[in-house]
Amino acid sequence: MWSFIQDQILGMKWLNELIGEVSTNLGFDITSKLGGSLQFFIYDVIKITILLCVLIFIISYIQSYFPPERSRKILGRFDGLGANIISALLGTVTPFCSCSSIPIFMGFTSAGLPTGVSFSFLISSPMVDLGSLILLMSIFGGKIALAYVVFGLIIAVIGGSLIEKMHMESYVEDFIKNASQVDISSPSLTLKDRVDFSKTQVIDTFKKVFPYILVGVGIGSLIHNWIPQTWVENILGSKNPLGVILATIVGVPMYADIFGTIPIAEALLSKGAQLGTVLSFMMAVTTLSLPSLIMLKKAVKPKLLFLFIGICIFGIIVVGYLFNIFSPILI
Repeated sequence: MWSFIQDQILGMKWLNELIGEVSTNLGFDITSKLGGSLQFFIYDVIKITILLCVLIFIISYIQSYFPPERSRKILGRFDGLGANIISALLGTVTPFCSCSSIPIFMGFTSAGLPTGVSFSFLISSPMVDLGSLILLMSIFGGKIALAYVVFGLIIAVIGGSLIEKMHMESYVEDFIKNASQVDISSPSLTLKDRVDFSKTQVIDTFKKVFPYILVGVGIGSLIHNWIPQTWVENILGSKNPLGVILATIVGVPMYADIFGTIPIAEALLSKGAQLGTVLSFMMAVTTLSLPSLIMLKKAVKPKLLFLFIGICIFGIIVVGYLFNIFSPILI
């Protein structure tokens, strides 16, 4: 039953076979590089789009119960390590990309929440949302997806706790710390309100994300069918002990979310890249995109910004090597 769910419902292998049959009937040779690229492109775009819309609707419905003001009140009830853990967990039901998480992070910080608690949210929100769990399950299986989310939450909790222990409050910009706060109770939403909110989120997020899906799937199809396997193995495989570091550094300046990086990761893995190396690339892209760092620079001073970047990069690299070590157990 689980194999059926993973292969046919999440992985949609039936769709890949259908596209292959239709392409063949139209005269395309799916065993050729061009035909294989076409099949990969159409299949991944349709599959990721379906998963995207379904997941955003479900997660947005859940998110309607946790608006920023309510989330702030929930976090205010905890302190110490517990607050970091709850903050990281709240990050899993909030926006999909790092840029969308920055305004919420600013709101938490200006509301008086500990700086480290706000950073735990900022790390986990783009890295380990519920959408990433389902998408990773559709490609890599349940064990890998669950391990990815657990490690991502650990990075968020440890990173936020470390920032808190170092007392970095003075490195938050004054306009954030001194922002006025109005305690407005969240309106009670009806079922229709929540459904309408979820529909709107699906449409808005789809418009923003779909171009990155096309780019990501396009790159994935090129890697899958045109890049020699030996190239990928030499650069990102076990032959290169620095593959994790290289993948992390390459991923940092890119801007995409989990939906755009999945097809690239899938293609790299099929070509012989190591599991941890691929997942490090995904974490770096989703957590440390250049646009989000530019936005964050407006809210915090350089010392805190570089500390945040350093913690994330170090954590991602460590997780990558751990995945490479234990990949025989997970795959």
